[in-house]
This record gives sequence, structure tokens and C-alpha cells, in this order.
Amino acid sequence: MKQYEKSLKALANGRRLDIVKFLKEKKEASVGDIAEHIKLSFKATSRHLSVLAGADIVEKEQRSLSCFYSLAPKLSQVVKAVISII
Repeated sequence: MKQYEKSLKALANGRRLDIVKFLKEKKEASVGDIAEHIKLSFKATSRHLSVLAGADIVEKEQRSLSCFYSLAPKLSQVVKAVISII
């Protein structure tokens, strides 16, 4: 139950929902691309991505100096349900 609570809290933010929607469409994106798309600073976007990563909704891959994010391959049913409607 605790994991569901953490996931739902992470998704209970408009910016983070925008990030998830963007990653759902693009499959993968750098922090800079995500920040540009949601019209938010790099630092604020990184904070939102950190919350989503902490809830196991996104995963990060470091490539050279850039970080790329994608939706986690194993999402809970609750997260899948929320993502399916956005």
C-alpha cells in the first residue's frame, strides 16, 4: 500500500503529469528536452524527475554528460491506469 501512496503522490502534480505524458509519447528524452517542452527550468525539471524516479515511475540513463529519462518498464497497475488516461 505504501508504494501506491508514493506513486500517487508523485503523479499528483501537473508538471509531473506533463513529464509522464511527454515521455509516454517520446519514449525517451533528455532533461533539457523535457524542461523545454514543459517550459520549466532545468533545475526544477530535475527535481520533478527525481520525485518520479523515487516512485519508480521513470528511470534514468547517464550518457556522457547528459541524463536521459524514460518510463520504467515495470510500472504498477495503479500507475499504468493513471498513465493510460493522460
